[in-house]
Amino acid sequence: QVQLVESGGGLVQPGGSLRLSCAASGISISIHDMAWYRQAPGKQRELVVGITSGGSTNYEDSVKGRFTISKDNTKNTVFLQMNSLKPEDTAVYFCHLGRTAWGRFYDYWGQGTQVTVSS
Repeated sequence: QVQLVESGGGLVQPGGSLRLSCAASGISISIHDMAWYRQAPGKQRELVVGITSGGSTNYEDSVKGRFTISKDNTKNTVFLQMNSLKPEDTAVYFCHLGRTAWGRFYDYWGQGTQVTVSS
C-alpha cells in the first residue's frame, strides 16, 4: 500500500522559513518523479516544483530562488525548503508521486499540510 505523508507545515511570519517533508512508504521514490503542489482557498491546485528520478528540477516562477526541493532516497523522503515566505504562499501543500524513470504512469497524493504565512 502506497502512502505519502507530509509534515512540517504551520504558521510563519512573512520572510520566515519552513521545511516540508514527504515520507513515502510502500514504494521507492528513487525511481519516480516527485513533486510538490499547492492549493490556496478558491484556487486550483498548482505545481510548485518537480524533481525527476534523475534529479532534474522544475520550479514555478514565483518560488524560484526561494524554495528548494531535495530528496533522500535512503530515507525515502522528499523535502521542500521554503525561505522568504510571502502571504501569497499560503496554501495546502501536497506531495505527489508520479511516473517512473522509464515512463510507467503512477499518480499518488499525500493528504496535504497547511502552510499559513501571516503577521
